[in-house]
Amino acid sequence: MLTVQTMHAVHPEQARTLDTDGLRKHFLVEDSFKSGEIRLTYTHYDRFVLGGAVPDGGSLTLGEVKEAGTPSFLDRREMGIVNIGDTGEVARGDESWTLNRGDVLYLGMGAGEVTFSGKGRFYIASAPAHRTCPNRLVTIDEAKEVKLGDVENSNKRTIRQFIHPDVMESCQLTLGYTSLEDGSVWNTIPSHTHDRRMEAYMYWGMDDDARVVHLMGEPQETRHLVVAGEQGVVSPPWSIHSGAGIGAYTFIWAMAGDNMDFTDMDFTKPKDMR
Repeated sequence: MLTVQTMHAVHPEQARTLDTDGLRKHFLVEDSFKSGEIRLTYTHYDRFVLGGAVPDGGSLTLGEVKEAGTPSFLDRREMGIVNIGDTGEVARGDESWTLNRGDVLYLGMGAGEVTFSGKGRFYIASAPAHRTCPNRLVTIDEAKEVKLGDVENSNKRTIRQFIHPDVMESCQLTLGYTSLEDGSVWNTIPSHTHDRRMEAYMYWGMDDDARVVHLMGEPQETRHLVVAGEQGVVSPPWSIHSGAGIGAYTFIWAMAGDNMDFTDMDFTKPKDMR
């Protein structure tokens, strides 16, 4: 079963007027993971798509998605897949890959139908592509690790880069995830925007009753979302994206847009935020 919802772009002036329900409607993706289903959110931010596939021991095939306007979803797109569950398999054509928890699979433009099977919980991130890059499985051991932060500022964390120019070739999609160390809660410090690309967060590895207070909005007009595990946040180019959580958590970051330079950020000092 395939379900697709559309998320339209919001101007920052409109975002200033939204109440809690309005912010959650326009920026929070709440239900991407449901047993026996593929659920996607098609956004009008760089035509980025995020979602989940949960085969629950069976199999699910992603083929045509009407919103993409092509016979097969990946005809003019590339895709990153992160397994946030138990071991599962992903196949296309005569190729198949086994993904353990935390592994990432990249599929290039023109990959055709994609089948998910096994006990995996697969996070899907997709962006338009203009050329075909090689399919590749990147395991946790093959990711590039970057250590940032410190205990004193409660933001000691490990960034793992998977679909990234320092690891592999892609068209415009970049993807990885960040894990907080025990006792650290702040996930992205200092807060920043990047006007040349959008970003999406997907939080996972959280207890059922844990939450992250995700900060968003313009640097001088901040808003917040209270986010549970396996929920995503779509971050427009004009919005900051950072937050603090209760207990251990990881977030998958994925970006699409003009610039693939991971360090291309416009920082805002905490003292200048409002």
